[in-house]
Amino acid sequence: MGDDSEWSKLPIDQKCEHKLWKARLNGYEEALKLFEKIDDEKSPEWSKYLGLIKKFVTDSNAVAQLKGLEAALAYVENAHVAGKTTGEVVSGVVNKVFNQPKAKAKELGIDICFMFIEIEKAEIVQEELLKGLDNKNPKIIVACIETLRKALSEFGSKIISLKPIIKVLPKLFESREKAVRDEAKLLAVEIYRWIRDALRPPLQNINSLQLKELEEEWVKLPSSAPKQSRFLRSQQEMKAKFEQQQAAGGDADGGGDDGDEAVPQVDAYELLEAVEILSKLPKDFYDKIEAKKWQERKEALEAVEVLVKNPKLEAGDYADLVKALKKVVGKDTNVMLVALAAKCLAGLAAGLRKKFGQYAGHVVPTILEKFKEKKPQVVQALQEAIDAVFLTTTLQNLSEDILAVMDNKNPTIKQQTSLFIARSFRHCTPSTLSKALLKPFCAALLKHINDSAPEVRDAAFEALGTALKVAGEKAVNPFLTDVDKLKLDRIKECAEKIELAGGTRGGAGADRKENKPVAGKAPVLSGAAGDKDTKENAAKSGSMKKAPAAKTGGPSKKGKQSAAGGAGTAGTKGKKGADLKEIFEPELSIEMCEEKASAVLPAACLQQLDSGNWKERLACMEEFQKAVELMDKTEMPCQALVRMLAKKPGWKETNFQVMQIKLRIVALVAQKGTFSKTSALIVLDGLVDKIGDVKCGNNAKEALTAIAEACQLPWTAEQVMSLAFSQKNPKNQSETLNWLSNAIREFGFAGLNVKAFISNVKTALAATNPAVRTSAITLLGVMYLYVGGPLRMFFEDEKPALLSQIDAEFEKMQGQTPPAPTRGSSRNTVGSGDDGEEGEELEDAGNDVVDLLPRTDISDKITSELVSKIGDKNWKIRKEGLDEVASIINEAKFIQPNIGELTSALKNRLNDSNKILVLQTLTILQQLATAMGPNIKQHVKNLGIPIITILGDSKNNVRAASLATVNAWTEQTGMKEWLEGEDLSEELKKENPFLRQELLGWLADKLPTLRSVPSDLILCVPHLYCCLEDRNGDVRKKAQDALPFFMMHLGFEKMAKSTGKLKPSSKDQVLVMLEKAKANMPAKPVPPNKTSSRGIGSAPAKSQAASGSSEDFSSSTAETKQDAKKPKAGGSAPKTKGIQGKKVPSKSNLKEDDDRSGPVFIFVPNGKEQRMKDEKGLKVLKWNFTTPRDEYIEQLKTQMSSCVAKWLQDEMFHADFQHHNKALSVMVEHLESEKEGVVSCLDLILKWLTLRFFDTNTSVLMKTLEYLKLLFTMLNQEEYHLTENEATSFIPYLILKVGEPKDVVRRDVRTILNRMCLVYPASKMFTFIMEGTKSKNSKQRTECLEELGCLVESYGMNVCQPTPGKALKEIAVHIGDRDNTVRNAALNTIVTVYNVHGDQVFKLIGNLSEKDMSMLEERIKRSAKRPNAALARQVEEKPQRIQSANANANILRKGPAEDMSSKLNQARNMSAHSETSHAVPREFQLDLDEIENDNGTMRCEMPALVQHKLDDIFEPVLIPEPKIRAVSPHFDDMHSNTASTINFVISQVASGDINTSIQALAQIDEVLRQEDKAEAMSGHIDQFLIATFMQLRLIYNTHMADEKLDKDEIVKLYSCIIGNMISLFQIECLAREASAGVLKDLMHGLITLMLDSRVEDLEEGQQVIRSVNLLVVKVLEKSDQTNILSALLVLLQDSLLATASSPKFSELVMKCLWRMVRLLPETINTINLDRIMLDIHIFMKVFPKEKLKQCKSEFPIRTLKTLIHTLCKLKGPKILDHLTMIDNKNESELEAHLCRVMKHSLDQTGSKTDKGTEKGASRIDEKSPKAKVNDILAEIFKKIGSKENTKEGLAELYEYKKKYSDADIEPFLKNSSQFFQNYVERGLRLIEMEREGKGRIPSSTGVSPQMEVSCVPTSTNTVSSSIGNSNGEEVGPSVYLERLKILRQRCGLDNAKQEDRAPLTSQLSKPSHPTVASSTDMLHSKLSQLRESREQYQHMDLDSNQTHSSGIGTTSSSAASNIDDLKKRLERIKSNRK
Repeated sequence: MGDDSEWSKLPIDQKCEHKLWKARLNGYEEALKLFEKIDDEKSPEWSKYLGLIKKFVTDSNAVAQLKGLEAALAYVENAHVAGKTTGEVVSGVVNKVFNQPKAKAKELGIDICFMFIEIEKAEIVQEELLKGLDNKNPKIIVACIETLRKALSEFGSKIISLKPIIKVLPKLFESREKAVRDEAKLLAVEIYRWIRDALRPPLQNINSLQLKELEEEWVKLPSSAPKQSRFLRSQQEMKAKFEQQQAAGGDADGGGDDGDEAVPQVDAYELLEAVEILSKLPKDFYDKIEAKKWQERKEALEAVEVLVKNPKLEAGDYADLVKALKKVVGKDTNVMLVALAAKCLAGLAAGLRKKFGQYAGHVVPTILEKFKEKKPQVVQALQEAIDAVFLTTTLQNLSEDILAVMDNKNPTIKQQTSLFIARSFRHCTPSTLSKALLKPFCAALLKHINDSAPEVRDAAFEALGTALKVAGEKAVNPFLTDVDKLKLDRIKECAEKIELAGGTRGGAGADRKENKPVAGKAPVLSGAAGDKDTKENAAKSGSMKKAPAAKTGGPSKKGKQSAAGGAGTAGTKGKKGADLKEIFEPELSIEMCEEKASAVLPAACLQQLDSGNWKERLACMEEFQKAVELMDKTEMPCQALVRMLAKKPGWKETNFQVMQIKLRIVALVAQKGTFSKTSALIVLDGLVDKIGDVKCGNNAKEALTAIAEACQLPWTAEQVMSLAFSQKNPKNQSETLNWLSNAIREFGFAGLNVKAFISNVKTALAATNPAVRTSAITLLGVMYLYVGGPLRMFFEDEKPALLSQIDAEFEKMQGQTPPAPTRGSSRNTVGSGDDGEEGEELEDAGNDVVDLLPRTDISDKITSELVSKIGDKNWKIRKEGLDEVASIINEAKFIQPNIGELTSALKNRLNDSNKILVLQTLTILQQLATAMGPNIKQHVKNLGIPIITILGDSKNNVRAASLATVNAWTEQTGMKEWLEGEDLSEELKKENPFLRQELLGWLADKLPTLRSVPSDLILCVPHLYCCLEDRNGDVRKKAQDALPFFMMHLGFEKMAKSTGKLKPSSKDQVLVMLEKAKANMPAKPVPPNKTSSRGIGSAPAKSQAASGSSEDFSSSTAETKQDAKKPKAGGSAPKTKGIQGKKVPSKSNLKEDDDRSGPVFIFVPNGKEQRMKDEKGLKVLKWNFTTPRDEYIEQLKTQMSSCVAKWLQDEMFHADFQHHNKALSVMVEHLESEKEGVVSCLDLILKWLTLRFFDTNTSVLMKTLEYLKLLFTMLNQEEYHLTENEATSFIPYLILKVGEPKDVVRRDVRTILNRMCLVYPASKMFTFIMEGTKSKNSKQRTECLEELGCLVESYGMNVCQPTPGKALKEIAVHIGDRDNTVRNAALNTIVTVYNVHGDQVFKLIGNLSEKDMSMLEERIKRSAKRPNAALARQVEEKPQRIQSANANANILRKGPAEDMSSKLNQARNMSAHSETSHAVPREFQLDLDEIENDNGTMRCEMPALVQHKLDDIFEPVLIPEPKIRAVSPHFDDMHSNTASTINFVISQVASGDINTSIQALAQIDEVLRQEDKAEAMSGHIDQFLIATFMQLRLIYNTHMADEKLDKDEIVKLYSCIIGNMISLFQIECLAREASAGVLKDLMHGLITLMLDSRVEDLEEGQQVIRSVNLLVVKVLEKSDQTNILSALLVLLQDSLLATASSPKFSELVMKCLWRMVRLLPETINTINLDRIMLDIHIFMKVFPKEKLKQCKSEFPIRTLKTLIHTLCKLKGPKILDHLTMIDNKNESELEAHLCRVMKHSLDQTGSKTDKGTEKGASRIDEKSPKAKVNDILAEIFKKIGSKENTKEGLAELYEYKKKYSDADIEPFLKNSSQFFQNYVERGLRLIEMEREGKGRIPSSTGVSPQMEVSCVPTSTNTVSSSIGNSNGEEVGPSVYLERLKILRQRCGLDNAKQEDRAPLTSQLSKPSHPTVASSTDMLHSKLSQLRESREQYQHMDLDSNQTHSSGIGTTSSSAASNIDDLKKRLERIKSNRK
């Protein structure tokens, strides 16, 4: 009893695992009681037993096992988590319970299976039971069949899938065991109950006696439909209904419905395996069918007849066969053969069903013509054929052929055609038999009812009667108006007699005149063929019961798909099928093999196989090889061939030449044939024997690789390894290991049995031969690549010397990524080899290895003495106890999770008063985590959370140790267990600052790496908000850092909702922080997809590098870091992981990858057209609503179900917006790879996106707009045109969003509208946008009006719809709008039209109110006077329309600001050309200076421009409306084929084949070297550069690593690329076309190449690197200076952020920047400083000064300072005017830094502030620059000029004059009217009197703020703001005059800012006129210049386009000379053009 007492104290779960059976029995009994007692199905108690339930059912002791089964049953019934154990438990039941002698055990086993089915796990249960049918023990097979039968009987055929069961039935009937056959018979009877006759075809080939017995049993079955009697948990309603019926008296009628539903589920055709017959046709079939002897023809047809008897045929190319049969039917003189050929056609049509439809049209006319034959059997055969053919197509398709025959003179043909029409009508429905179809048929049949032949008349009556019955009188009567009453009655009589497509067929004709065979034909239609008719019968629910089967979605396509490798699902099924076939190929006898081989090999070859003469053997082998090479896969008898090779001398062959060919043949057979594992086993022994052979070794390895590809590597490798190590030849062993190392790299690691290899590797490591040891260590290195660190654990017992070698090998592999599998996948996954899955498997491999480790049970060592020691009062004894525990764990290395009392003992020590012991306990807990592995999960709650409590310790070292321990634990367990429940929130609740900051820091570190979190995380949020307001600054900081990561998982809405319980003051603060956090919220880590298939390698890093978004970089490092841990983080139950497979309910990686392989958008032929028809025919709701109602959403969901992957659809229609974001991310990822699918579903995608416009969540909206931008770019590249249906269901909703309050949203919508004009006519867009101007939302009206202006500007007047007059009238209405911005927008739009159309605008507009007209005239005048400002504004508003090819054109482009939010910078850059190709006139407006080369900066010569296009400048009205996809303006006079040729050549540059790439580069080089041709490249530069750096990336990642490649080839490719680029960057006008994003990637590629050590090692490597150096210099000098500077700044930022990037890389980027800084003095005027300042701002935002100082090198901070100082030095105070593109200047230190630099320079230079203004400046405050003084005065005069602020302005002017007594205000007064001057002087006098009269009054409030104005001048917008009175009151003309004068002065003062407005003025920014003596004089000169130029403009009769350009000309000389100069230039251009 001593034993008993020992185990009786153990907890239940430990008893259940005890080695004593009594203990286990007792454990099971207690567990049973416990399971029945627990009420909560989600109780954590259940999880403890997850890993034990399998042991319950597989107990070795029969008595204990019975009790274990009872307990397991209770567990499955009650536990929520039981589903996770399905696979392993059912497998245990099958293998260990069903073979038990006790009936009770079997019953319990079946009950457990049923309970799993009840909890929704039917598929897994069925899978395991079907596996059981392959068991060798007949007892198990019988029990499995019985279980399946009973399950079907109780759960019904809806839940138990019948197809896989029916597949194995015939095999069961062949069993030797009578018990198995009998049970199979019972199962067949049960299946028959559910599906009736659908079971007959699959069983047609079983033993006739068995079939007869079955038939007898089937007859006895009751005819009533069976009903489900046991229900799933989700079917409780049905269960209640069923029980009510039972109580009410058995079989109530109501139950019939449920039963009926089950019956039509299975179509017999679907249960059949498709048979491939084309290859089985006799080889001489086509010769024989043409033979002269009819017997030969008959033989050929009989062969076909046998083949087509197969009820289901595999799809293929049957055209030739059909053609041959058709010829026999039509032309053969032997009627017997005609009938035979017709039977063959009928069989083909019946076997192929819809797939035969394509041939129907060819066959039907011939058959109808042949009805002239009188012989009954021929007629019957032809009828059967034509009826079968009809079912494969539709009447519509055949109508022409049928009607053509109706006029034939032969009465039999007419009769049979009418009868065929009658039969066809029966298979139609009122909807398919439309009036349009009936009309021609009725007309033809009405002729026949008057025919002289009675049989023709009768047949016609029957056909018309059938039509009447099917379509109804309403449809048919209109065609029968001329028929007399007698005939009409006859037709109606026929109609009544007819029964539709069901049982017997009646009809007048049938009874009397019709031939016998025709009556006998009926069953063919209604029986086997009847159920093939899918669509036609669907509506007839009455008699035709098979119809619903057709509706379930034609699975008939499956065969086709898997054959073509089409659908992912079909592919995987195909894979399984292939495996089964390979495994079960029977072993053939040698005689059989000889027979098969003789059929395919030459006779001489077989005779010489074992010849004694080696030469004969060699000749024989060569013959053999030729024969195999020519053999067809389907004809190749692999097993027979390899047996012939193994024939004596076989593998003992002594001649190496013969042996080499022999091995080559094995490889060939394996590659070409269907090579099974049976065949492989015949040859493997011989191959392994030869693998070490010097001469034949390589051939043997190739053969092994081919076999591995055919039979899969895991199986092959296992066989090869065991064979190699069962022999003693060390050479063979070492070469086998080498082969395996290489094979793993080629095939990937998926599915390999690590444990089996490890034992062999250990044997190899112990070998005496050093070569074997070396090979073993190399193999370990390769395995380490895939498995990682855990692999080392297996070899820790090896000798230190060996271990150090292994470590050195592992060290080599450190940081490398496993290569992509290059073999295996294509063959075995039938087209669904998704990289993503493989990556997943690789990662899991590491985890599986951990599971394989032998673990020690240390529970017996944790004695009560030890536990009491650990709890002793004396700290020294406690320490001893802990030391003992540490040594126990160290000795055991890997332990089981059962550690008894140790848990509580260690928990107590965590609170020990002695900190040394706390630290020691933490160290032990770290050890424990490593030793226990993932199983430590179960201790998280009781041991893990106390560790977190220690994070609040006051001692720093204790907190650090605690954090290290927590991290060690989470590495093993993942985060899920920690975040579940309230424990973590309770810890956060404690008001301990240390605990809070450490815990929040830890969460901020961990949360970004998780893909999903438990919902319990929300419990932490209230405490997080408390921390945001904590007294401790560090806690607040950590809380703010963690905030975005909480939001990333919980979403903004939930977080905002949680603020409800806060105090109002706190709530406001927290909400502000939430808004900030929302902006910084990172995206969730994506599930490992194709990019991450390489593990943690380069691919993910690359994809992130391309994104260019600042947030992404912050999260990319985290993402890549945690990739390695993903399997652990997302894992499920500790031990069951491998077996559960994809059915684990948690979101495990496996599930996601299984479900998510394959395309997300499925291409459905004609799907879109059908949807459009449905919408037109009002079969579905039109997509038109104010807000989306549920029925629209449901409709869209239904339409999407057929063409969108199920999992994606679930995300798209999820209630939570985060899932919408996920869906959008997936759609972005798949956009490029699935273009065809996207286009086919485009209407649905756009509709779904319109639903997103109604979402309130901004992140979804932004993501939607981001996706739309990429989508329309892609559609434009694909040259796709939106259909009307797509446009009308999308554009109106997009236009709603243009009125969004957020600026960024409006900007994006405008971008999308512009891109849409490339895929949808602008004129049609105009109508939609015009509709948008009627909105109540003023912002929407404004934006729509502006967009209309842009459209007119880009596309001319023709764009105005319906006519320009009507459109303009509608626009003009808005001039009187109550909203100022709308008024302005309307005025600007009409001004734009005026600029294009001239004075005719006034005619088109018609009558306007006086007020509106005056505003318009005023605006038109102003626009004529200020072209630059107007242009600048347009440029700023519409960045997309500007030609980015021009160096200055994108000065005001807002690109970078948008790009920051973009996920795919690159895509946007690529689309730059397509976006901007319309602005033809604009290009010339901007580029006049460059055409003339005035400033000498451009080297492009005149002829390089496309001159004739200048007409656009002079005759704008005649511009034809550009086509939607106008070619880039550079190409105007070239044919589109030039462009397409260039596109094609460029696409080849990025080719993976080196030669292709070199050829393409050579062609481009030829173009670039010829000046006259080089311009053809314009518009393709970005595209070419992208292709080039993709090629550079390919060389770097692939070619350089490929040892097989000749490195000279690579050098050649490098030199071609570099040569090409140098040529390109010498042509300045082309070089300037490169956009910033592309330049960034190019520089990245070039610098990476310069740093590639592998290139240096090449022979000509140094030369390559020197060339790259030269190229980089060219790129820096010749590119657009703004773009290259911007690109370098972004690249530097990226390189500093990327942890993987080398410091050398950043250093080279900085060197490039220094070079650019040196170039700045020459290039400063060509640079868009606004954009550069934005880039610097972003850089400083990402890298504040403190962060830069932390860099290892001081170069980055020095580089940045140098750049800023140089810019300040060159631009002076004006640099502060260039911060216009920065939204929030406070986000970075840029502005402050600039001010500091300015201040410093001013301090040094004293009062010398600006050119020639010493006097003016010195009088004012010394530090204040002149611009500030002017601004202050301008501001004051502005106030004086405005009605409301005039007094305040005068007061400020008084104060100002008082403060600066010598200030000169003369310039401000001089040009104003006398009235205004008097007014100001009078005002000043009044104030003076008032103040002196009243004594000292404190100075006016307005002054001090004015004095504090920072260095930043007022923004450009204030300058150009409208002078219209904002109140809309009438104001006298004098006031307007006054204001105009003030504005003129302002313009004069603001001249410095004009360079912001018009791109080219930046080149003239340095005024070259002589310096003026004082600021007043300078103002005078500027104003006089301005006035002169204005007067000149008014007299000039130039088009607005010229006006724009002439506005640029205010240089040093007077404006007049400038304008003369301009005229001359234009004349010159004109003459050149002529």
